Amino acid sequence: MLGIILWLAKITILPSNQANALFYASGQSACQTGRMIRLLGLMVALIAQFHRSRRDLLLENLALRQQLAVLKRRHPQPRFVASDRLFWVVLCRLWRGWKDVLILVQPETVVRWHRAGFKAYWAWLSRRRARAGRKRVSKELRELIFRMVVENPTWGAPRIHGELKMLGFDVAERTVLRWMRKAPRSPEPAKQWMAFLTNHREAIAAMDFFTVPTITFSVLYCFFVIAHARRRILHCNVTRHPNSPWVVQQLREAFPFDLAPKYLIFDRAANFNREVVDTVSSFGIQPKRTSFRSPWQNGVAERWIGNFRRDLLDHVIVLNERHLKRLTNEYIRYYHNDRTHLALAKGTPAGRKAASKSGVEVGARIIAMPKLGGLHHRYEWAA
Repeated sequence: MLGIILWLAKITILPSNQANALFYASGQSACQTGRMIRLLGLMVALIAQFHRSRRDLLLENLALRQQLAVLKRRHPQPRFVASDRLFWVVLCRLWRGWKDVLILVQPETVVRWHRAGFKAYWAWLSRRRARAGRKRVSKELRELIFRMVVENPTWGAPRIHGELKMLGFDVAERTVLRWMRKAPRSPEPAKQWMAFLTNHREAIAAMDFFTVPTITFSVLYCFFVIAHARRRILHCNVTRHPNSPWVVQQLREAFPFDLAPKYLIFDRAANFNREVVDTVSSFGIQPKRTSFRSPWQNGVAERWIGNFRRDLLDHVIVLNERHLKRLTNEYIRYYHNDRTHLALAKGTPAGRKAASKSGVEVGARIIAMPKLGGLHHRYEWAA
């Protein structure tokens, strides 16, 4: 390394014999000062390059060249086309230091590109094809189905389908079921449900799933159980295959030693099948299924999902199942101990105590403690 530095000094400061003589003759001329500064810069750069891996250098050069290519396309200002966005989405997966060389856009923009790519990818997989099958249901038949639903609230799709068949209508039972779900509902059941939730919240828990996309465009399923009384998360886990045996095992872990609520609310998802319902009943819990397409009936669980997405998931790219589990555990700690809730009179599920200003010294300052990697903060009086 010393030999390389001496060689650089020779080609930088002593380009010829005449210049060598002039260097020794005139001590501190302006030309010599500039050459010395250039030599010092070369030495610093050379030492820095020796301590970097070849892979990082190649990726940094590739990222800078790509941004230079974008800057050359001025019409009237540089724009990132689809290929440029794909390049940065892939680079953020391959290289840990991609944020350090990103100049033209913010890192949050690359995160947004990744989510847009995830949406476009699954939209392409599930694109609609040409309509086929039976003809459309007439307005007369739809109104008759709605009328039967209102006049006979205990009837299911087979009973209504049988009546329609007696009237001479040629319609499938699945079609009747689909339009039954779209029938207008009376507001009275909603009021009764809210009264039930308010009067029994100390003995109610709820469970649900939500999906999280990963950087490889796969989908992870996050399962959780939440108590209504203090909005505490009783259990949470992540899987790629949310079948009913896995759900049963999670319920055993969520309610150990007979610590089970009286009611458990959940929707009509396929993985909450008869096996799950029987397991819930064996714990001495009364299962309460929500109505079709009525997420508001499980509002506490839906609110927690929305909070989790807005507070954390919308700001990160999940790498894999292990990464999501770590993020979930960190968020639950923040949710229990630090985050205030309107439903708890601005308190926290873990019962965070409010500080009294009477016990604070004059001139004391407030310190901020970062949570979730700095996305949120908790504030306390400095001791």
